[in-house]
Amino acid sequence: MRSVVTAVLAGFVLCASPMALPAAASPSADLASAYNKNTDASFRIGLQTRLAWTGDYVGPFDGRIGAQTLRAIRDFQARHGFAADGVMDETFLKRVIAESDKVRDIAGYKLTDDPTTGARLGLPLALVSAAGETEVGRMWRSKGSDLEIETVRFHDESYSLRGVYDVLSAESGTKTVTDAEFHDDGFTVRGVDDGRDYVIRFSGRDNDLRGFSVAWRNSADASVRPYISVALNSFQPFAGEPESRDVGPVARLLESGRAEGVAFGEPALSTEPHGDAGTLSKPGFDSSGTSFVVSKDGWLLTNAHVAKACKTVLVGDLGAASKVVVDEDHDLALIKVDAKLGKPLPIVAGKPRLGEDVLALGFPLRSILADSLNVTRGNVSSLMGLMNDANYLQISAAVQPGNSGGPLVDLAGRVVGVVTAKLNAVAVADLTGDIPQSINFAIRPDAAAKFLRDHGIAFETADASLALESVPDATAKVQESIYPVLCLGGN
Repeated sequence: MRSVVTAVLAGFVLCASPMALPAAASPSADLASAYNKNTDASFRIGLQTRLAWTGDYVGPFDGRIGAQTLRAIRDFQARHGFAADGVMDETFLKRVIAESDKVRDIAGYKLTDDPTTGARLGLPLALVSAAGETEVGRMWRSKGSDLEIETVRFHDESYSLRGVYDVLSAESGTKTVTDAEFHDDGFTVRGVDDGRDYVIRFSGRDNDLRGFSVAWRNSADASVRPYISVALNSFQPFAGEPESRDVGPVARLLESGRAEGVAFGEPALSTEPHGDAGTLSKPGFDSSGTSFVVSKDGWLLTNAHVAKACKTVLVGDLGAASKVVVDEDHDLALIKVDAKLGKPLPIVAGKPRLGEDVLALGFPLRSILADSLNVTRGNVSSLMGLMNDANYLQISAAVQPGNSGGPLVDLAGRVVGVVTAKLNAVAVADLTGDIPQSINFAIRPDAAAKFLRDHGIAFETADASLALESVPDATAKVQESIYPVLCLGGN
């Protein structure tokens, strides 16, 4: 970039001088017009890039000089002792080059191809080092983890760009969203999660979604913010093809087949029989889900397809489960944790009412949402599942992979179901010619209660007289009893 800018300095100084500008009532408009007419786009993009590195410009690198770019020029001028009039000369441009080079070189910025996702992104390699592959991409981390950068790729019909955006732009738990912007081909979300600032950028082509996230603590703020502005503008999600279509557990499981007769977005794992609790006869794949406390003696409930093919089941930051009990026929599993847990969530004795307001709570898209609990609202659409299956409810609350095993609660904080799957809209569209909307499923509370009784779990039956509350109040009552589950591969 230094050679490009230097090459145009002479001609640029002439057209930027005050005498070369037309006399009119709006000096800012005249400046912008002069710059846009008398310089080429590559120079203007380079200028925006360099002013981003100096921390003066935050915006798109679109090569159009407007109010935002002029303000950045003036801010730089004011900070470095120039007349803050927006008029650029050779001295100004050389100073911009020197200052931006210094910040860029300190960060060790380099465009890097990620073979796992096929994306190309700029990385501050003097600040972070490779931390290996994740379930759905690749991670870079600074010493002390004050800065983390992650690439992500979702590539199956369980995900849509809008669906991922809806999850990432929703506030919940410790996560606050400060800005969210959606376009037809992508989105950007900014916020604060558990005391760390973050930004997420995603783009999509059909069912191929690629993105990256940056999360950082205040201690890294000064060096990170200029980098982020450049990284967002230089991100090339579809720069190349991944090394393999197998980019994580979702893709691997898709190759292994789906639950028989059911068009679920979350594919089934192997149906090989399992051995003793916590020991399985067939290697499994890393995946994640959700669980919730059902007894005072350390038992949590989740889905069988979350826990059944694991060599080790990790529960939040509490460590590995000491016991695992799986019922594949009813897609339920019990996890025992020898640690202090939240209070058991009460389970309703019968079934919820048709049309009742419900909340689905869990840890979807965990690789980019970290451990933040997510809450989505909907209602009970049907008291039967697919093919009139009486063990399931149909719900309209949005769910994503990772929600499985989480509680479905009413506005009194009572468990009225166990989230289990979302309908595979693409598969149904192939069969019917129509795309279904907001069709997801949960195991009915009476089926869950029977499973708990059959295994001698002393669960709590919900008080039917409890008053309904607001969504935040109902969430607050249950959130400390819900935990993420990570399944580590088979033996």
